[in-house]
Amino acid sequence: MTQTVELPIWLFVLILLFAAVTFASHFLFPSVRWFFRRRLEKAVARLNERLEQPIQPFKLARRHDMIQRLIYDPQVSHAVLDHAREQGIPENVAFEEARRYAREIVPSFSAFAYFGLAIRLARLLSNSLYRVRLGHVDNEALRQIDPETTVVFVMNHRSNMDYVLVTYLAAERTTLSYAVGEWAQVWPLSRLIRAMGAYFIRRKSRNELYRKVLAAYVRLATQAGVTQAIFPEGGLSLTGELKPPKLGLLKYIVDGFEPGSHDVVFVPVAINYDRVLEDRILTSAARSGKRKFNARIGVIMGKVLKQIWLRVTGRYHRFGYAAVSFGTPVSLTEFTACHSGDPTVPLGRELMQRIGNLVPVLPVPMVSWLLLQNGALSRTALMVRMEALIQKIPNAIVHLPRHDREYAVEVGLRHMLERGILSETAGNYAPNEAYRDVLQYYANSIVHLIPEADRSNSASAK
Repeated sequence: MTQTVELPIWLFVLILLFAAVTFASHFLFPSVRWFFRRRLEKAVARLNERLEQPIQPFKLARRHDMIQRLIYDPQVSHAVLDHAREQGIPENVAFEEARRYAREIVPSFSAFAYFGLAIRLARLLSNSLYRVRLGHVDNEALRQIDPETTVVFVMNHRSNMDYVLVTYLAAERTTLSYAVGEWAQVWPLSRLIRAMGAYFIRRKSRNELYRKVLAAYVRLATQAGVTQAIFPEGGLSLTGELKPPKLGLLKYIVDGFEPGSHDVVFVPVAINYDRVLEDRILTSAARSGKRKFNARIGVIMGKVLKQIWLRVTGRYHRFGYAAVSFGTPVSLTEFTACHSGDPTVPLGRELMQRIGNLVPVLPVPMVSWLLLQNGALSRTALMVRMEALIQKIPNAIVHLPRHDREYAVEVGLRHMLERGILSETAGNYAPNEAYRDVLQYYANSIVHLIPEADRSNSASAK
């Protein structure tokens, strides 16, 4: 026992390394994890004191634990058995497939990433690109929402900036868990988006097992009170018009609702822009009839560098106004009490109608509509017709910069002249035929607010 044993230096070093790793894994790492976990819990507790809708424990659970909980959910387990039987594959193979779907869907929320990084970046980016305005906010109704209620923000989808803009404007109220499409599943963007609490969905998947796993996750999140944000249109509008709702996620939320438990409240959110960053990409896709976006990375980087150069040289102008309206919440408990059977379809229609009524009317959409309706107009004629248009939509949320029609016309014209969408001849402004579809795209964002009798000319112009 006391004899000397000779060891090679390399073996002695290896033994020391194993001992160090064992000590760290059993004593040091758990203590470090506990230390940071305690700091996180205290930080979240402080955040919850100022948020109207607190961060739920479900959202803070470890991602591994959430994946395990999801794949062992009874509904998922039944789906795995059905999938194995239908496909003629072993159950363990179907189970691993479900695990892969769960890993793809489940987020990894980080309060630090959300409040320390994402909110600041969202604020910086939003205010760098746009003059951000709140169109309408039903503050009283929003404040009356029970903190234990599950809140779902339901939004129209104009641009990928929607995620950034609403995250920034809702920061004082809650954290948002977005349903994000396949476009974001690119490393390292996917890691950042997961850290912000977003969950990925395959919008066109027909795989029944995948749908069951996704439905189970949405149900668990809804029952746990996680604040969510969804786009019922299912994707970006190619024409600028509001699209009918796709009811997949809405159906999962409704199915996850248990009458008698805490309520689910839907908050309609409407967004509009003087300039949508992807407008020409979207109108090009509309012309081709395919939802295929030809956005080459080289072109995107070129535009980014151009904007940086304009800022450096002092010639940079923001892309006009971006406005967001938050409407009166819709209680699922109250809605189901007024509708027999499955409420999903009427609920989807009601929410889209409310979103449509809340869409902010901005200078570029108004000028676009007037020029498409009337052809070439002078500034004075545009001012007169803008006043007449505003009179026709008295219940719409119209944003007149500086409360000045003349300045609103100037804003609308300036942005479109700089981009070549309009041309000027002898003081009259007319659509550039090469970009008429872009002009129509902006006019379409407010077309649903305009009386039916006044839409005929626009319909013939399409």
